[in-house]
Amino acid sequence: MLRDEIVQQWFLKKKWKAYPFQLALAQAYFEGYSGLLNAPTGSGKTYAMWIPIIADAIQNTKPETQSLKKIETKKTLITTNDSQLTKHDSPLTTHHSLKVLWITPLRALAKDIKNALQEACDMMQLKWTVELRTGDISAAQKQRQKKEMPDCLIITPESLHVLLCGRNYSELFQNLECIVVDEWHELLGSKRGVQVELAISHLKNITHHPLRIWGISATIGNLVEALEVLVGNEPDLPQDDKEKKITIVRSETKKEIQVNTVLPETIDVLPWAGHIGLKLLPQIADIINRSTTTLVFTNTRAMAEIWYHHILNYNEDLAGLIAMHHGSLSAEVRDWVEENLHAGNLKAVICTSSLDLGVDFRPVDTVIQIGSPKGVARFTQRAGRSGHQPGAISKIYFIPTHALELVEISAIKEAIKKGIVEKREPQIMCFDVLLQYLVSLSIGEGFISEKIYKEIKSTHAYYLMNEDEWNWILQFITEGGSAFSAYDEFSKVAKVDGKYRIMNNKAATKHRLQIGTIVSDPVVRIAYLRGGSLGTVEEYFIASLKPGDVFWFAGMCLEFIMLKDMTAYVKKTKEQRAATASYMGGRMPLSSYMAELMRIQLERVSKEKIDTEEYNLLDPLLTLQKQRSIIPTTKQLLVETSESKDGFHIFIYPFEGRVVHEVMSGLAAYRLSKIKPVSISTAMNDYGFELLCNEKIDINEDMIRNIFDTNEMESDLFNSVNATEMARRKFRDISIISGMVFTGYPGELKRSRHLQSSSQLLFDVLKEYEPKNLLLKQAYDEILHGQMENARMRTAFLRILKSEIVIRQTERFSPFAFPIVVDSLRDKLTSEQLSDRVKKMIAENNPA
Repeated sequence: MLRDEIVQQWFLKKKWKAYPFQLALAQAYFEGYSGLLNAPTGSGKTYAMWIPIIADAIQNTKPETQSLKKIETKKTLITTNDSQLTKHDSPLTTHHSLKVLWITPLRALAKDIKNALQEACDMMQLKWTVELRTGDISAAQKQRQKKEMPDCLIITPESLHVLLCGRNYSELFQNLECIVVDEWHELLGSKRGVQVELAISHLKNITHHPLRIWGISATIGNLVEALEVLVGNEPDLPQDDKEKKITIVRSETKKEIQVNTVLPETIDVLPWAGHIGLKLLPQIADIINRSTTTLVFTNTRAMAEIWYHHILNYNEDLAGLIAMHHGSLSAEVRDWVEENLHAGNLKAVICTSSLDLGVDFRPVDTVIQIGSPKGVARFTQRAGRSGHQPGAISKIYFIPTHALELVEISAIKEAIKKGIVEKREPQIMCFDVLLQYLVSLSIGEGFISEKIYKEIKSTHAYYLMNEDEWNWILQFITEGGSAFSAYDEFSKVAKVDGKYRIMNNKAATKHRLQIGTIVSDPVVRIAYLRGGSLGTVEEYFIASLKPGDVFWFAGMCLEFIMLKDMTAYVKKTKEQRAATASYMGGRMPLSSYMAELMRIQLERVSKEKIDTEEYNLLDPLLTLQKQRSIIPTTKQLLVETSESKDGFHIFIYPFEGRVVHEVMSGLAAYRLSKIKPVSISTAMNDYGFELLCNEKIDINEDMIRNIFDTNEMESDLFNSVNATEMARRKFRDISIISGMVFTGYPGELKRSRHLQSSSQLLFDVLKEYEPKNLLLKQAYDEILHGQMENARMRTAFLRILKSEIVIRQTERFSPFAFPIVVDSLRDKLTSEQLSDRVKKMIAENNPA
């Protein structure tokens, strides 16, 4: 049977109609192409990729009914006609070899994908095995896989790099035919994506077959660049040959997303973050009751805990029918939630990004998003968790927590109509990841410098690397660089018989334990005294507790008993007044595309009345904004000044997002203080920032333009903040990824302050004795281009300099200014004190 016919047979068996993009991908795969599949969530992307792979395998499998065939038995090798076997001899199990590597970013995805792929093999009577290789599977299963690999292995980037530490890893991968990178948009733009690039560059050179590489993505704006990063460069191939063998397959079918905004009856004309959310609890409970199964997405783990508690308190009948899912819960808890979601036993799950990606929970017919997701891609990805079948409608309810989030949801609706999502910028020159990768190879089969350098240069991440930098890298893994050449612990690798190999088993063991690029604060395990683990929480939160303190975690109120060996022992308590376990990571940043959409939305509303439910509700707020100030167009920068008993307030509204505003406000305060020596404190939100001065300043247009001048921007940025301290903290992550700092053995993890002091000591030594160290340079680069978003800042500055500067003096805070002032008080006051203060501020600033 031809491969095309096998594909058609699959769709007939499933009683599905094949979409054109699914057939196009099959044809491209059969012709030996690598590429990128771009199709909406729930449109059948996984099967579109998998069915051509197994069709290819079925056609290439020799028929079992040949007239003469050799069958290897437990005793001897015999020749037989058809199935004439001796009764006492049975054929050996067919030897499996790894043919497909399916890379997934999340362990939560892996199990679901495995079941889908194995089911397809069984249906098509292909005797392939599909297995997992993640941190959640047992050591025994991992050892078994080393002896005999499955035909398809579903794996995370970290686990793939662990396999590269094996002594005979090339034998495991020698029959590999295809690599599939699922949810490529989730990995692209992170150091985990760089891990994938490096692994692919090496696997291409050790397989016996031409390797087909495919990425799958639903939400990505820069498709061509994403494809180029995935497949890498092939400098030995002529350009036209390269172009023949890579392609992008796109679905022309648009996924229908039904967006419903849940609105309060009225909103405050002076809004502040969080003032709406819980008021809508009755509507949220009603949506859950009306739906079969609902996923309730929050933007942080702490908010998931809070909303789970409030929903259950509001409707106690949901006890046992709702659950929670986030990355800090134990694997057992997460698995239980996922299994019961599949089985349809849960009415709702309150979750975070842990369930963002392609998990197919068929009972889920509704999604609720609490608060702005700050990005179009994230919103559409979450919406796609409902109606996750081809042709089904995805239904999502948006719950605003802040009045101005209604502008954001209006912008998202426009973007969904146009089918535009954000770009993902790939990472480059991550020397910490490269150092980790080379040590992994040295533990495995070793590497030859000239050969591996050529492979690494073929990746997008390191195509700019020169030979001097490469020689520094080699010197660093063999001698620890010039600063640490006298210390044996930094001399991990040596050149032996032309190959770079690891020096000792202890260094190899430490390295394996620390493979990965996700660096967080050390975590403490939460467990009952009598046994049973609930999950993990960052050490800094547990360090703030005393025995007897109570806190919410995993939906339960727990009493802290003691901390021992990085395990916090707890017991259940009936106490209800408790803190919620807090986590590092905080708020999601507003994407640059979302920021642009917001400015366009506000320009429209400044010129005309928009007749939508969101803007009709916002009308009193926007009217008051126009009365006290203006609503700026895309070609205007609004600056408001106001005086209060706290001082002289300067509000500037670039509408670029909190992260950019944090850097902007620091730079503005620095440049303003050079003009006039005043004491300035800052506050910011996604819409603008505040400079609170201890004395009045006569603000004019020239002064504002000077604040946003691009000349000497980088040097002023570093002067406006403690750049050295920021780089020192960033170096902590880099030192861990590169292997300079060891985080500890399982159960003996180092405390956060020990890790920080170790990395700071290394930073200070390098700064003094090896200032040109590439890891030191990387720390400053990551501050400038990552944390400070230098490219986005420069673009924003250039836009602002071309804009009209509009300065308005207001007697009372405008609706745009009020939430920034409230945010500035959050760290200074308790929630009760903040609530009282906000009431007074509203009374002082409300319209007469």
